[in-house]
Amino acid sequence: MSDDGDDRDGRALALRLAAAVEAGERETDDLAVVDEASAVEPTADGAFAYAIGRGETRLAEAFVHPDRIHVEFAGEPDRAASAAARAGLRVRPKAVRPPRTLVFVEGPDEVEAALDVLAAVGGTPE
Repeated sequence: MSDDGDDRDGRALALRLAAAVEAGERETDDLAVVDEASAVEPTADGAFAYAIGRGETRLAEAFVHPDRIHVEFAGEPDRAASAAARAGLRVRPKAVRPPRTLVFVEGPDEVEAALDVLAAVGGTPE
């Protein structure tokens, strides 16, 4: 993925979130970007960009839209929804089995809030 646009561009937001995770910001020091796609073309439904995990465990996957990203949480969907709501992010459930939670990151100011959600889901149980 290459950064070639403004901060409202989905690719730029995905890069910003990945860099923050890799830097260990906001209590995400034990998380890493894994399974990164080599070339991502944003789509209306969101194109897979990378997963975020700890060791062999995938906690979330990031998908790129033209003007935003969404982070899909398969493990701990209820905790992700609660943390995202507290952080002021747009959230919606995904009606699949097992259930998932989608958290939308629509601007650079929401990346820090997304890190809080990742820390809440990736941390120790509440």
